[in-house]
Amino acid sequence: MKERWLPVGLVAGGLFLVNVIARLVVRFGAGDDDAKQITIGLWALFAVGAVMIPVAFWYGRRRPMLHVVGELGAAVVAACVLAVLIGPFVSGVGPFSNGVGLVFRQFFYFVGLSAIGAVVGLLLLMTLGLDYRSQSWKRYVDRVGTKPRKVIRRG
Repeated sequence: MKERWLPVGLVAGGLFLVNVIARLVVRFGAGDDDAKQITIGLWALFAVGAVMIPVAFWYGRRRPMLHVVGELGAAVVAACVLAVLIGPFVSGVGPFSNGVGLVFRQFFYFVGLSAIGAVVGLLLLMTLGLDYRSQSWKRYVDRVGTKPRKVIRRG
């Protein structure tokens, strides 16, 4: 159990940490400038997507695709719930202080950009032929051999 869910928790924690760092930069660095706050928030979302590229690449090498989608999806949703419900307290406001609409938008932006990053990482992995299924096919071909069976004709 630990081997399966510890990496999921670490990925969720890492994504949440990226969000917390961005919120701290906004709180202490941007001041009251709305343009800077929006710019930092967008860069943080892109950073979350960029973090998912190598994570999906690493994760996809070791597990079947169904496990990758499920476990990384769980990690992204957990990180998103933390970022949307606990993250605003780091900024000094409540999660619903700007309305429920903002909470849903943050959720969909976070999940959407994380999914895009994961898809890019997995597509890169498949393009290079390093994914779990390609490697299993390669091991199968190496084990069976490349010479075809001789056909014996009976006449």
